[in-house]
Amino acid sequence: MKNILFKGCGTAIATPFDENGVKEKEFKKLLENQIQNNVDAIIVCGTTGEASTMTTKEKLTTIQCAVKTANKKIPIIAGAGGNHTKEVIEYSKKLETLGVDGLLIVTPYYNKCTQNGLIEHYKAIAKNVTLPIILYNVPSRTGVNIDPKTCLALSKISNIVAIKEASGNLSQVAEIAYLCKDNLKIYSGNDDQTIPILSLGGIGVISVLSNVAPNYTHNMVQNFLDGNISTATKMQLQAIPLIKALFSEVNPIPVKAALNRLGYDFGIPRLPLTKLSEDKEKLLQTELENFLK
Repeated sequence: MKNILFKGCGTAIATPFDENGVKEKEFKKLLENQIQNNVDAIIVCGTTGEASTMTTKEKLTTIQCAVKTANKKIPIIAGAGGNHTKEVIEYSKKLETLGVDGLLIVTPYYNKCTQNGLIEHYKAIAKNVTLPIILYNVPSRTGVNIDPKTCLALSKISNIVAIKEASGNLSQVAEIAYLCKDNLKIYSGNDDQTIPILSLGGIGVISVLSNVAPNYTHNMVQNFLDGNISTATKMQLQAIPLIKALFSEVNPIPVKAALNRLGYDFGIPRLPLTKLSEDKEKLLQTELENFLK
């Protein structure tokens, strides 16, 4: 039986920046709030964390902060993907020394590798680290999709334990679940598809929504896992307007604006991302207020 890193709600946590770098005190404040509000895991330095515009030193410091703050209360999973296999291996080995509980490894971007290339990439990484690995499939960002048969091949590797499925293709998710069964657990990578993916055998979500609604997102998933399907479904549907607002511009532009509205000082994303446009800011304000009523 493979190690399950978590069941439930894992927050793909945002990273606060100013002109001097990462605002560690503000980051820790959000982490502590997440833990107090029952999230089941934290995913650091992923897409929502803007890892692509962070230096290696910044990422390592931020991940170390998360590990220390969580203090083993919940798992800390670190984003570790890249398009240079050797560099991903070297970086993942550094993360092992920090005490993270697992790695989230996105498919290589830009190279446009074949399915065989994906298999060899992940095999090489898995061979060189001992930590559990979650595959991250988000073809809208990377330009490459992990096909279900590729998932089957990768599921046979002992420390590849799960996939974050953000393709948006529920038929593909169903095929992955059918082919891989318990050898590859599935997390929803899209907040608006959390309950549909759980209904196909998924065990949780890696969520943007939970940055601003941690307890709600945890309870929604937990209700489904506990068999309270109608309650979970109702919660999913009630969250749709806010989810749409959180993705009205490219993630994490809106969620950082939402965190600022909730009293955090997360600033704006780093270039080439920009601040939320005025019309989307108004939409976000409206939906956030409606959701929190």
